Amino acid sequence: MDLTQLLTNQLPTLVAVILGVPAVLVGYIVAFEFAVRQLPPQHQPRVRPWIWVGPALVFVSVFLVYPAVDTIRISLENRQGNWVGLANYQQILSGFPTGGAWIAIRDNLYWLVLYTGFVLLFGMLFAVLADRVPYETPVKSLIFMPMAISFVALGVIWKFMYSYQSPGLPQTGTLNFVVTSLFHQPPITWLQDERVNNLALITAAVWGQVGFAMVILSAALKGIPGELLEAARVDGAGELTIFRRVIFPLMMPTITVVGTTLVIFALKAFDVVYVMTFGNYNTEVLANLAYKELFTFSNAGVSGAVAVLLLLTVIPVLIFNLRQFRAVEARR
Repeated sequence: MDLTQLLTNQLPTLVAVILGVPAVLVGYIVAFEFAVRQLPPQHQPRVRPWIWVGPALVFVSVFLVYPAVDTIRISLENRQGNWVGLANYQQILSGFPTGGAWIAIRDNLYWLVLYTGFVLLFGMLFAVLADRVPYETPVKSLIFMPMAISFVALGVIWKFMYSYQSPGLPQTGTLNFVVTSLFHQPPITWLQDERVNNLALITAAVWGQVGFAMVILSAALKGIPGELLEAARVDGAGELTIFRRVIFPLMMPTITVVGTTLVIFALKAFDVVYVMTFGNYNTEVLANLAYKELFTFSNAGVSGAVAVLLLLTVIPVLIFNLRQFRAVEARR
């Protein structure tokens, strides 16, 4: 079936979705607004907000709350669907420190520290430097460009960057070409060598995410009153002192919000690991481990247990992040 025929066959469905979804939303609003107006005036203000948030509550319940509760239930069952309690959790956490999920937990800690730290560091560096050059817009556009591609595409690109050929053969990978041509060293198996492979994966993810941190931090930087910086310069403070004593403290709330957001990204790391190593060579992470247990080993119980552990690690960070958002909004 060619593309034209496929589009022709799917055209009625496409038109129905394009026209039907807005029609249903308008119909919902009109019908329920009419129903609310039939109520006594004193009850309308209490009922109307629920009409507007109702669809969102239903959406969250169906696509977030129910799957989370059902995942917890699955994590307490075996392959046959029989209740086994915490046996799946015991299985994945057994064998400390090298067995079960401990390698994935260790690698997630690498991501948590290195990924978050490097993205914040380079995001802040690029935000401050770009703010001081006349060609700020094109510089920021180039740095932000990797955000336009998915993490799957990013993984494919960097897999080519890390490509390895045996010594003596032409190196098709960019990094190994540099290593052999400029430094006259043997090529490195970047994705197989356990001394560097986790760092190699994190580097790829940092390249893709620095633009996000740079844009947010740059916005916070531009929100600092210029009078404060000029007053510090008049008092004789150098640029490093101004950054350390003025810029950094004022940007700290935004840095905290961006940092906690990156922590959540690090805990959920999956795409880059899946594409580049599939968790082999001791590069496993929790999200990829859950995927393997479900789709490779058909063990939904253990997969659910890993997912619940991942959820439990994300929730405290998410709550802290929401509090920081509220704190930032309160200061405005």
